[in-house]
Amino acid sequence: MDFVNAKYEQFKNYIKGKNVAVIGIGISNTPLVKFLLKLGAKVTAFDKQTNEQLGEFYKELEPLDVKFSLGEDYLKNLKGFDVIFKTPVIRYDIPELVEAQKEGARITSEMEVFLEICPARIFGVTGSDGKTTTTTLIYKILSQEGYKCWLGGNIGTPLLDKIEEISSNDMVVLELSSFQLHTSSVSPNVAIITNVTPNHLDIHKSMKEYIDAKKNIYRYQKAEDRLVLNYDNEITKKIAIEAIGDVAFFSRLFEVEGVYLDGDKIVTNINGKRTHVMDASEILIPGIHNIENYLAAIAAIYDIVSIESIKTVAQTFSGVEHRIELVRELNGVKFYNDSIASSPTRTIAGLNSFKQKVILIAGGYDKKIPYDSMGAPIIDKVKKLVLIGQTGYKIKNAYIDECKILGIEAGTPIFEALSLEEAVKLAYNESIEGDIIILSPASASFDMFRNFEERGRMFKEIVNVL
Repeated sequence: MDFVNAKYEQFKNYIKGKNVAVIGIGISNTPLVKFLLKLGAKVTAFDKQTNEQLGEFYKELEPLDVKFSLGEDYLKNLKGFDVIFKTPVIRYDIPELVEAQKEGARITSEMEVFLEICPARIFGVTGSDGKTTTTTLIYKILSQEGYKCWLGGNIGTPLLDKIEEISSNDMVVLELSSFQLHTSSVSPNVAIITNVTPNHLDIHKSMKEYIDAKKNIYRYQKAEDRLVLNYDNEITKKIAIEAIGDVAFFSRLFEVEGVYLDGDKIVTNINGKRTHVMDASEILIPGIHNIENYLAAIAAIYDIVSIESIKTVAQTFSGVEHRIELVRELNGVKFYNDSIASSPTRTIAGLNSFKQKVILIAGGYDKKIPYDSMGAPIIDKVKKLVLIGQTGYKIKNAYIDECKILGIEAGTPIFEALSLEEAVKLAYNESIEGDIIILSPASASFDMFRNFEERGRMFKEIVNVL
């Protein structure tokens, strides 16, 4: 490599010989442990699960020079550390971390250190919905243009252990959750907020805390940086006044400075100069929400890519797994996997992707978010409703309450199932040729599954053996 990453050299000198705790052993923190060991840190790995429950992750680390603190009381040994890397879903203000900080420990995360020492230009995407698709679009368009790109963050690929391979000429695209941003004191060069609606209120103490966490994506930007905001979302629209750098809006409803939808045309409007980029009908993946994802992506990179690169991706990209993913057609019935939909807004966007009424499988883990908004879309878009999980009754009540408000009969057939397999079979038995069955839970997966990916894969397995 023809350059020296000074920030990385500083970090190597800083971490060598330090007593380091890594809380949470999994997809991102297993490579992190190995990386820290390579740099000469003394590492203890903490996890609530036992070594048997951790399985392959434990087996991978066990032969290395790493100590473990595992099981229910795993945090009781969180004493005497210089640096503590916490996993994103653990709150920064739990007593053990507060005490460790008082004793002088630095509390950080794999993502925060990466943002600090990465030499490349970084694009960070956050929001309640649309993060993964928007992140993927930016990555694909930049790659199509010929840039060497790296994709990571919440999308599942840790990048800190790849830092030696990343050059100052590269582009890094990160999906960033509110948990990853919660304690961050570094912001990406280009920050994109797709939208903000109630989410993760099972972990965040309030909606204000959730919004404040999202704001860290731009809070530490510089004057030459860019903030991309959704003009059609009241919360993100108002954020513009807090921006440090350049602001580019995107909108499908209004003509804005940035990128907007004019009929079927996607148009950039920069310093008064309007350019027709492409028609929305050229986008292969369905749904108005995916048009919004393209608007956001284009607003982030319009000045460093060609229209040809944008159009090539639009015409060929068939979508990300678990996002309105066509699984199979059986006897004229189409099955779609939209397991990513862990909030009402996400499910509503999925329902609006179809012109006909669908058979909806919904429900799951309760994140303590409101479900009132589900009532009207069920009336308008759902032919039959199959409910599972902790939130099933909330979705049912939202529908019944909306019918009462409108003074109409609650005529949509509602079924309840104890498992996803039972729900799929029930939905299929209730279908006729030409129907669409979609898993779009409007809820998290943790009551039955480890994550939405596992839920989506299980749905596909069940559907494929029908």
